[in-house]
Amino acid sequence: MRLAIACVGMDDAALTAFPKVVLHDHLDGGLRPGTIVELADEIGYRNLPSTDPGTLASWFARTVKVGGLVGYLSTFDHTIAVMQTQSAIERVAYESAADLAADGVVYAEVRFAPELNTRRGLTMDEVLEAALAGFARGGRDHPIEVGLVVDGMRQERCTREAAQAAARWAAQGVVGFDIAGPEAGFPPAAHLEAFDTARRAGLGITIHAGEAHGPSSIAEAIHQCGAVRIGHGVRIVDDIDGDVLGPLATEIMQRGIVFEMCPRSNVDTGAVESLAEHPVHRLLQLGFAVTVSCDNRLMSATSPVSELRALVDTFGWGRREVRRVMSTAAAAAFLPEARRRALVQRVESFEF
Repeated sequence: MRLAIACVGMDDAALTAFPKVVLHDHLDGGLRPGTIVELADEIGYRNLPSTDPGTLASWFARTVKVGGLVGYLSTFDHTIAVMQTQSAIERVAYESAADLAADGVVYAEVRFAPELNTRRGLTMDEVLEAALAGFARGGRDHPIEVGLVVDGMRQERCTREAAQAAARWAAQGVVGFDIAGPEAGFPPAAHLEAFDTARRAGLGITIHAGEAHGPSSIAEAIHQCGAVRIGHGVRIVDDIDGDVLGPLATEIMQRGIVFEMCPRSNVDTGAVESLAEHPVHRLLQLGFAVTVSCDNRLMSATSPVSELRALVDTFGWGRREVRRVMSTAAAAAFLPEARRRALVQRVESFEF
């Protein structure tokens, strides 16, 4: 559904200038293609589809559109392969902060699974130390603050260890805990010990749910695992008939559970058929707490500005909608209350 009144003056410069808050961005899904090539050469990784950065970028954008979520996730083999040293991880984290800041992001929560970066001998603590160092350096050099959300891989048995590592770094930049990976067949409630560990450490709980599986996955994430934010959550529409909300959708609305929506990625994984069919606009109009992020900037060939631009062009979003999703994101950030209020004020008071 397209809004009847098109926005005026919402060019890319205006979208860039607006102070944006990103809640769902994967570190290993946002590498610069040139960095991948250079890091692969440093460690002798010879399996890249191309060593030309432009060709490599095109390969990622093309390949993720085949094979659904599992096919999409397979492209991470290459980015994870080059993120196996502390220097590489710090560099990728620094460049992530720099690239997001260049797009006008003032606060970002970037996530990844440290267990995947231990294949050449690093410990999870060494992995997190390197990433946090990169984010901190990025924050000193650019006008952005980055918090780290630690992912556990839902198809593996290391989620408790990942949560324990996250807890050890909770006072040094880790702000949340999540589980990611193939959703169907790997329910979030299988990882209750990990979520309990993270919660005791004061970390926010967000869970990938309702992307490749139905509303039951979302319900389990909320009811059994204590999630206050849902990564993606597009399948909540299965509990909505027109404007009539089912019991789960009603509860989510009433409790203000936040959806971290990543429209372009959802098209690439096959979670939705097209951008025009994505529920982000419908859910926003119904009054749900909706935010907009990129998921994987490399794989989906996107950025915070281009993601918003796509929604402006597809649904006719204007300043009101952009401000609303960013204000919702600021209010849902895993930050202390005073800093969260200040972030909301910064977003809501900006004139553009």
